[in-house]
Amino acid sequence: MGMTEIDAGTVTVRRVRLEDAEAVAELNRQLGYPATADEVRERIALLASCAENQAVLAACMNDEVVGWIEVAIVLHLQSPPFALIGGLVVKEGMRGQRIGRRLCEEAEAWAREKGMQMVRVTSRSTREDAHRFYLRDGFRDVKTSRVFEKFL
Repeated sequence: MGMTEIDAGTVTVRRVRLEDAEAVAELNRQLGYPATADEVRERIALLASCAENQAVLAACMNDEVVGWIEVAIVLHLQSPPFALIGGLVVKEGMRGQRIGRRLCEEAEAWAREKGMQMVRVTSRSTREDAHRFYLRDGFRDVKTSRVFEKFL
């Protein structure tokens, strides 16, 4: 391994914690969703109250959060329940070293424990690197959608 390469086995994965807010806020910025550490702390607390059907897992190296994944059970009337990866990010400079793969494996294991038979992920049309990652990871490209929002 070169100096910048790591062994994914040295990465630990655990539930995200309130004290991770600053590191998560920086990762959110790298993902393109800037938020303050206080805003992230509030979100972590809110998500913790939904822990039965949603998980945010942090990848850590030497106590530093280097990535996170968020996965939730989605219930719809028109389809069987499934797990949805709502977000995934690995720290700049550490990508391509199987940290994202490890996070996906942990999210998939969580979903299996919840009785889910499928995991789905959505990805912005411009994120071609992410698309390649998911296709390599065994996902199939099954649908293209548009997103509409209305502020309340």
